[in-house]
Amino acid sequence: MTTLREAAALAVPERGLAVVATLRAAGTIQSSLVNVGVLAHPETGAEVLGFVTYGKVKLANLRVRPQVTTTFRAGWQWAAVEGVAELAGPDDARDWLTAERLRGLLRDVFTAAGGEHEDWDEYDRVMADQRRAAVLISPTRIYSN
Repeated sequence: MTTLREAAALAVPERGLAVVATLRAAGTIQSSLVNVGVLAHPETGAEVLGFVTYGKVKLANLRVRPQVTTTFRAGWQWAAVEGVAELAGPDDARDWLTAERLRGLLRDVFTAAGGEHEDWDEYDRVMADQRRAAVLISPTRIYSN
């Protein structure tokens, strides 16, 4: 297993559930479960992993130390994607990011991870109210068993 899509495919049956590990200031690992998908980076077009979060710990860690590992699994088959995170959100401005582009990006990340929504206006409202950010991970290493 050597590609980003092959790694992420392991989690498709579980709506993209994967473990994301970030690095705390003390050098210890912080892990959490998120829905992750593969999509094109909105500026470069390169394939990246993406998830949406408002988790204060993850965001604080990634703002200072953008190294992240995402682990996918299906039974005993697993794949890990190491990479560098780029945050895009109301508190993480990017030159290419407008309010409208953020709305679309959050939707794109959600659907890439297998999400569906019956009321996109409500989804947009909740994302804005919670100040959610998109985490885009550019892979640097992919490996598996």
